Amino acid sequence: MGQQTTKNTTGHVWDDDLQELTNPLPRWWLWTFYLTVIFSVIYWIMYPAWPIGKSYTKGVEGVNTIKYTARTVDGKEVQKETHWNMRSKLMAETNEAEARQKQWFDKVAATPYEDVAKDAELMQFVNSAGKTLFSDNCAPCHMSGGQGKVTFSPNLTDDSWIFGGTYEKIHQTLTGGRTGFMPPFKDMLKEEQITQLANYVLSLSGEKVDTAAAAAGAELFKNPGVGCFVCHGPDAKGNQDMGSANLTDKIWLWANVPAQQDAAGKVEEVKKVITGGLSRGVMPAWGGRLKPEQIKLLTVYVHDSLGGGK
Repeated sequence: MGQQTTKNTTGHVWDDDLQELTNPLPRWWLWTFYLTVIFSVIYWIMYPAWPIGKSYTKGVEGVNTIKYTARTVDGKEVQKETHWNMRSKLMAETNEAEARQKQWFDKVAATPYEDVAKDAELMQFVNSAGKTLFSDNCAPCHMSGGQGKVTFSPNLTDDSWIFGGTYEKIHQTLTGGRTGFMPPFKDMLKEEQITQLANYVLSLSGEKVDTAAAAAGAELFKNPGVGCFVCHGPDAKGNQDMGSANLTDKIWLWANVPAQQDAAGKVEEVKKVITGGLSRGVMPAWGGRLKPEQIKLLTVYVHDSLGGGK
């Protein structure tokens, strides 16, 4: 075949019919390109842009610097100024937002717990900032709504508080953390005795059990050689100073009894706890991670906004 040429081509042909076109660029594309060039020139003039030796072009006066508030190591606020860039702009905006928040944090810190709950404006801030603090620090264990997870973390929205649910107790828990522990009884008790104890514990919550086994379990519970009553109390209602659970309130934290469909499954769940004990009930201390005003705000949020404090 001979060489083929058509309008708007360079005249080059490959493989008999492959031609290189010279169609003009779309007008809208050209104008967009021209505008970006113009924008670049204006930007170079207004803002710091080009390096010159050890310095750089400063930009138009009034645009080339940005002022922001910074805190020293001892907590004092100082005014600083730096050349304009997106990082310094973000720093300034962040510090401005923190300064606005600090006023409210300071007000919460200076107000008694009971009075914070009575102040509508303060509680609006507590609910807003507390939700963020809770999501960032507490939700991974206690879930986003504070409902907790059976066998893993306590529910913060009910009235069952193993270490106490007053403002002071919650503040103490957040600051210093908590460590719960229950020894394993697998080497101390026989399988039959563990079954009896499990039936007794379930009977305290009104569950259907083997009455004969539950009666024998009641004797074991009160037996000084076994020692269940030492931590859980003679009435099995627990001890908040020790963090021992109330076994009579139908609230299950470490044994997933509610998930079981029959009595045998519930007995097995309780037996797991009695047999193996508990060493996972650990909450880390937040005193060194959060500021005092943040811990106080979280205390109010957990007590008053999640609805479980008492």
